[in-house]
Order: sequence, then C-alpha cells, then structure tokens
Amino acid sequence: MQIKGSDTIVNLVQVWAERFVEKNPECNIGVTGGGSGTGFAALLNSTCDIAMASRAIEDKEIAKAAQNNIEPVEHIVGLDGLAVLINKNNPADKLTLEQLRDIFMAKITNWKEVGGEDRKIVILSRESNSGTHMFFKEHVLRRGNAKSKEEFAPSALLMPSSQAIYDEVSQNPNALGYTGMGYINGEVKAVSVAKDESSGYFYPTADNVITGRYPISRPLYLYTNGMAKGIVGKFIDYALSPEGQKIVEETDFVPIKKKSE
Repeated sequence: MQIKGSDTIVNLVQVWAERFVEKNPECNIGVTGGGSGTGFAALLNSTCDIAMASRAIEDKEIAKAAQNNIEPVEHIVGLDGLAVLINKNNPADKLTLEQLRDIFMAKITNWKEVGGEDRKIVILSRESNSGTHMFFKEHVLRRGNAKSKEEFAPSALLMPSSQAIYDEVSQNPNALGYTGMGYINGEVKAVSVAKDESSGYFYPTADNVITGRYPISRPLYLYTNGMAKGIVGKFIDYALSPEGQKIVEETDFVPIKKKSE
C-alpha cells in the first residue's frame, strides 16, 4: 500500500503505518511526503492508494479525477492548528491576523513593529504545492475571500517542507514561518494569535483548536479512490479507532473524536 502527500501529517501517518503493520504483518506500507498537491496528483494518477492532505481537494482536481475515472472520497482523521513559529530568543510573542497578513505580504518588515527587536523579518513559506501554503494564503492573506488575489511577498523564502521551516527558525533569530502544531518544541516558540485587536490572543493548543478560539485551525484528511475497502479500508478504520486517535494526540495533533464531545 502506497500513501503519499502532505508533509504536515507524514510523521503521524508513518506511526499509524508502523503500528498497523505490527498488527497486520502481511501488509507492506510506504509513506512519502511532498505536499498535499503531490498526494492528490498521485491519487489521480493511480500511483498511490491513499493521499494525505492538509486541505480539501479542489474543484480542478475533482474534475481531473472524473476524467481519470477516479472517485476521491474524503476521510477527516484529525484537526490541526497552524502554528506561527519564531526563534526561541525572539522577544515577540503575539500577533493579530492582520499583523500576520502584513508580515507575509511585506507591509511589516521589521520585528520592532510587532514587539521584537530592531531586526529585519525573514519570511518563510511552504511551496505552492503544499496544502499548508494554500490554507495559510486563503485564511490569513485572503481572509477567506475567494475573490481575493493577495499573494505572499516575493521576498518570502519558499521552503520544501515543514521540517525545513522548523530548522531555519530554530537557527535564524529573524525568521518566522508556519507549520503544523506538531513542530512546536523547546527549540522554537509559537506566537499567540488573535482574530483582531479587540479579541483575545490564543496559543495553538488542542483545546483552543477544538473550541475554535485559535483562529488558524483546519481539518486533516486522508483521501481514497472510492469507498475504502480491503486493506485500505482497514487502515482508515485503524486511523479513526481509539488507538489511532490516541496516536493523533501523541503526535501533537487534535483527535477528531473530541470535536463532538
């Protein structure tokens, strides 16, 4: 079984795969990242059994799927808050969505404008085939307006993976980038985010994602061709099982089951 796509959840799915194979030793699973767009392309070209995604499939991908006689079926397997990471030595600690938008569009270019030192801000973004890139652009830069045309500043450094953003932020005191919550640890810090200046600032935690207080949150997906059957269906069931959802929590994402509690 081949699983391809989102770098955001590649580590989570790898753990699922390892535990699943322990229970089903006859099964061999390959898990590779490359971005949500890469995963959808593989699903539509029949080169993977499951696509991992940190965004919903787009209309143009659905149209291409129909041409290829592929029927993408969506499975929401967890929730994530997009963390805005900065270097642990950066004194800045909170930003509004408007400030984030202005930083990533290079309207704010110095940390002193947002509570930091007199240093030039180094913007890090995922590449355009990343679901994380698309989500951040649509929900932060474009404020959810489908007709908006805002883009990342040309000065933004496009990074090939969430790990690459984490690595750069951990080494560069001027850098700022966005990743899934699973990348927060003692070597970097996440800023608290407010919807606007009159709203409260909230840190990316599971409780804040579940309740909707943290304003940059999203579902996480697996996609199959048609209803999942056989070993593929068994894997999806495992991901959604109590054990699978416990792994979601262990890898610093938010279990989908908690959403309805």
